[in-house]
Order: sequence, then C-alpha cells, then structure tokens
Amino acid sequence: MDRLDGMRIFVQVAEAGSFAGVAQRLNVARSVVTRQVAALEAHLGVKLLARSTRRLSLTSAGASYLEKCREILTLLELAEGGLHDEDRQARGHLRVTLPFSFGLHRLMPIFGEFSAEHPDISLELDFNDRRVNLIEGGFDLAIRIGERLDPGDVARKIGRSQSIVVASPAYLARRGRPQHPRELAAHDCFGYVLSSRSNWSFIIDGQMQTFPIAGRIEANSGDALLAAAIQGLGITCAPTFIAEAAVRDGRLLRILDDFACPEFGIYAVFPGNRYLPQRVRVLVDTLAERLAAAPSWDDIARTSGIS
Repeated sequence: MDRLDGMRIFVQVAEAGSFAGVAQRLNVARSVVTRQVAALEAHLGVKLLARSTRRLSLTSAGASYLEKCREILTLLELAEGGLHDEDRQARGHLRVTLPFSFGLHRLMPIFGEFSAEHPDISLELDFNDRRVNLIEGGFDLAIRIGERLDPGDVARKIGRSQSIVVASPAYLARRGRPQHPRELAAHDCFGYVLSSRSNWSFIIDGQMQTFPIAGRIEANSGDALLAAAIQGLGITCAPTFIAEAAVRDGRLLRILDDFACPEFGIYAVFPGNRYLPQRVRVLVDTLAERLAAAPSWDDIARTSGIS
C-alpha cells in the first residue's frame, strides 16, 4: 500500500462522508476506496472510521489522524508547488464552479483569454447558481456573488456587483411607476428563489431597509426573470451584468433610481484552508486583475446616480 495515496483517499472520505462519493469522483470502484482505507487502518492498528448503514463518522483516533494527514499533504503540496513556482510554469487541471449568468456572459471571455495564455492548464467549468460543497464536488475553486460569505469560507474578493430595479415601458404605462420602495407591495415583482424572494433591500439615508414584494413568477435564473420583465409581466431587481443590454436598448427602464440596492461582492472561494496550487493562484490573479476596474456594465448604475 502506498501510504500517501491511502492518506489522500482517507482525507477525501472523511471530508465527503462517503466511500461511494469519493469512488465516483476518482472514477474507480467503491471497493478500491474501501480497501485503501481498510489497509491504512490495518497498518495503523486502529479504526479511523465508524461505519453504519446510514453514515460514516470519524473515531477519536480518526479525527486526530485526519489533522495530521492534512498537515503532511499540505507540506507535500507546498514542496511540489515550490518546484513549479521556480520554473514559473502553471500547469494541470482546474475544476471551477461559477454562477450561470455571470459566468456565461462575463467570465467566459476572461477564461478564453486565460486559456490562450496558459496552454498547460485545462479548465472544467460547472455553471451552477446553487452553492455546492467544493470538497465533496472535487472543485478547486468557486466564484460566488453575495452580500456576505458563509461562516468558515476561505475566499478572496475579486470584484463587486451592483443591481438596479427595472421594468418594461409597457408595464409602467399599464401599472404606473413606483416612486418609493414601499410601493412595490402593490406591484408584480419577481422573486429570485436562491436569495430573498419575499423582500428587497435598499439603502435609505445610509441605512439598510427591507420592503416586502410579491408576484406570480419566481425563478432560480436572473436571465429568466429579466425575460419576464421585458415581456411586461412585472418588475425585477437585476444585477447590472444581466440588465445592461436591455436597459441600453430601451427594452427596460430603471426605476427607483434614488434608492440604491446593496452592493454584492464577487468572491473566489477555495476548498478549505489549504495550499493553493500555482494554477489556482494564476487564475484568481487573472480574474481579480480583469475585474478590478469598474466594469463597463456598471455604467448603467453610475448614470442612474448609484455610486
């Protein structure tokens, strides 16, 4: 048995809580994973995992050994990464999960440039608005947009995102133009199901205030909600990176310009407090550099008086 391989598999099983999940990720039979952990336990003479029909859990010896394994594997990655740093050649495979609309419309051009500049790095992109477990999913990196990070997230802020409230000229002609966020309760507003679907927040006199909304359409896609607004079905609060084109060509009009929506951060989130391979650092540096300046799509927010 290769003890380093056994340690790597043990760490993955402990973090995922599943033999089958790790086997699927590694594209091997489940029996291969169970044999590796069993061989490691036999070598150590202790049980590392308590198995039941419903779940896996670490024994006290397993919890202690897990931390030691993480330290050893991190040191190994540091040593190997240092060698790669010396020749400045970033290489390897990167699995990245990222929001669908922002990833497709705004990050793909950056990924295209990155791929041309770094031919020794291959990219696997998972477009998904839901927050996935990076360790269980075997991801090297997540790009996430939100007001705040989850507790325990290890991340770097690489940009910011602004939102505006918009509706079609036809809807406003039919239902009237709200002048204050409190008037939204009387309108058809679209809820984004992966965020707050029952209220929207605005900054008024320097304070964050929330106002109730209601409507007949909800979706887990900002693009879908924007399409519904363009059809004249109601009002949506959309990120500028989604709404830019429709606002510029007049299909949608900004409303409630005097009331700023809260700003969201764009974050690169990493799978735990570990050494980052050079290929990850190079990609994150590239994204941060490209997103550092105020993006062009935020012009529609700045021209509406939002700073």
